[in-house]
Order: sequence, then C-alpha cells, then structure tokens
Amino acid sequence: MSYYVYLISSLPMLHFGAKPPFSSERFLKMCEELIPETDLKVLEPLTLDPLPIGEREGVRGKCTIFTLARWFDFDTALRNELVKIRASRKHIDPAKYLRKDSLSEPSVAHAAMNAYRNTSILEAEKMLDQERWRFLDEISFGHYFDIDFLVIYALKLRILERWEKIDTFDKAQEVERLCYKNEQAA
Repeated sequence: MSYYVYLISSLPMLHFGAKPPFSSERFLKMCEELIPETDLKVLEPLTLDPLPIGEREGVRGKCTIFTLARWFDFDTALRNELVKIRASRKHIDPAKYLRKDSLSEPSVAHAAMNAYRNTSILEAEKMLDQERWRFLDEISFGHYFDIDFLVIYALKLRILERWEKIDTFDKAQEVERLCYKNEQAA
C-alpha cells in the first residue's frame, strides 16, 4: 500500500457547510503529479459529474478499494430506502426501482425517513448529505495517508461543491430564463 504523506498533509481540512477550498478538477491536478496512475484512475470518476447508476454499479463491481465499495453500498442503500418510502406513499411496488446493495444498517432507514418527513426539499437534501458526510467520517477512521483518504476527500469535496452550486444559484435569473423559454415556445 502506498502512502501520500506530502500530498495529504498539504490538503486543507473539509467541513460540511463550508465553501470548498478548490474544485474537484484542481484536486485531481494536484494528485496527478504525486500519485501513481493506478490510484489516479480510482479518483478520476469521483471528481466528475455524479456517476449514472449503471456506471456506478460497473465501478462498484470492479472496485478493489474497500472504502469506495462501502461508500457505494451506503449510497445505494440510502437511495433504496428513499425509494421504499416514496413507493409506500404511492402504494406501488418498489422492487423494479431498487438497486442491488449489501448494506443493512438501521441508521440508513432512519436518515431517509427523517429527510422524507422534512417539509423543505432543500433541508431534506441537506439532511441526506449530512448523513453521507457522517458515513464518510465513520469510514475514514484509520485512513490517514493512503488512497482511501484521497477517495473520501474527493467524495466530501463533491458534496461541498454541490452545496456551493446550490448556495450561489441565481434563482431570479433562472425564473427569467424559463419565462423567456416559455414565451418562445408559444
């Protein structure tokens, strides 16, 4: 196993709700010069737009990094719990919407139910991302200077970037754009 003491010790700490210190692309560029190609190939998909479900399962199937495999299992389990809750409210069978997962943790169902019950969609999403962050903190134990640390860092950075995009979104401009688009269609 390789250790990346210099790279990791130079990275700023990440805190949920804070502004990301740099973009995922810049993080990948920093890693390019200091880690081998095999580990870089693990990080590349994590710094791009979220993986489509099919690709996610493909990456999960080939995954040799235990931390990343656990992350995919957790995220899939969380999404499955949301599917089950929504399907039960609509009185439909959730089976065709569920993805294969191997994680069975009561806290996942609890987090999904709490988020679903929240009346604010934005706050519900924040609750789900806080649960994702908590899980990443949990699985980071014992990984201080290895590829697992970099995987967790990349995933946390994506969460921060998502919230930065939400916080800086210009709602008035988007309403104007949609209204203009509807006028053009009419």
